[in-house]
Amino acid sequence: MLADSEVATRLPAQDLNRTKSFYAEKLGLTPIEERPGGVRYRCGSGCFVVFESTGLPSGDHTQMGFEVDNIEAVVATLRDRGVKFEQYDLPGLRTVNGIAEISGNYPSRGGVGEKAAWFRDSEGNLLGIGQPIR
Repeated sequence: MLADSEVATRLPAQDLNRTKSFYAEKLGLTPIEERPGGVRYRCGSGCFVVFESTGLPSGDHTQMGFEVDNIEAVVATLRDRGVKFEQYDLPGLRTVNGIAEISGNYPSRGGVGEKAAWFRDSEGNLLGIGQPIR
């Protein structure tokens, strides 16, 4: 039943106008649908929604990820637009210039691991960028 359905991410925003500005100016995204209380974006073959909420982001885990072909170029472009990347120095997870290499058991599309970077949107949602290591 669910295996044939599309998956869509939902992200909370306390200030929808601030969020729309962030996604437009920093990420270069334009909503494909706007309604009072929420906006929907399309990236590749998937969609995600940002909805107005008094709730806070759900924590320090990745809430949504983008898969790219050249993570270094994407990170550089986003940095030029003012996006600040998270830095980690933990056992098994260390970023260098904002990018970590995760190998071994990390699932990725057709790869043996993934290069990854993380940043927060204007509302504090933790977003990830990944590139499979082949």
